[in-house]
Amino acid sequence: MLTNAEAVAVLVVRVVLGIIMIAHGLNHWRGGGKIEGTARWFGGLGLRHGRLQAWMSVVTEVGAGALLVLGLFTPLACAAVVSVMLVAGLLAHRPHGFFVFKDGYEYVLMLAAISLALGVLGPGKVSVDHAAGIEVTGWAGGGIALGVAVVATVGLLATFWRPERPERAAKTEEPTVTGVAGQETG
Repeated sequence: MLTNAEAVAVLVVRVVLGIIMIAHGLNHWRGGGKIEGTARWFGGLGLRHGRLQAWMSVVTEVGAGALLVLGLFTPLACAAVVSVMLVAGLLAHRPHGFFVFKDGYEYVLMLAAISLALGVLGPGKVSVDHAAGIEVTGWAGGGIALGVAVVATVGLLATFWRPERPERAAKTEEPTVTGVAGQETG
């Protein structure tokens, strides 16, 4: 059981992470290029059905964020965040290295790690899970958060990820030998 100070710390982390995820999801929907721009971006990452991916991202991020703010079904909300960050890290950020200022995976790794830790710690005393008596913490909470995230990520990638294959080397034609006056001899 968490002390009062630990419960407040978990509440702060949970609510801030939830707000970040809600903002991220709303940005995919209403920001910049809106849903169409997000769909094109997902398509550019090699995900089929970019528009579907964009909406799934919005619903997952806003939904997980709202659940985190409420402290409801916390391990599942954490799993959703970890899964979104795994997909983002693998497809969008990994090729750029570690540092976020180079568009690397540093930021998504941090959000995933915080989510996994929150899955282990649980939602704290100030949560719907606690009030309803459905708190799942410790190894079980962390296991749900990580296990569901990995299964969801593998399922999404297996179903929708079709990256462009590098162009195969052009077929080399048999060399021709030029004879007298530039005529090919075979």
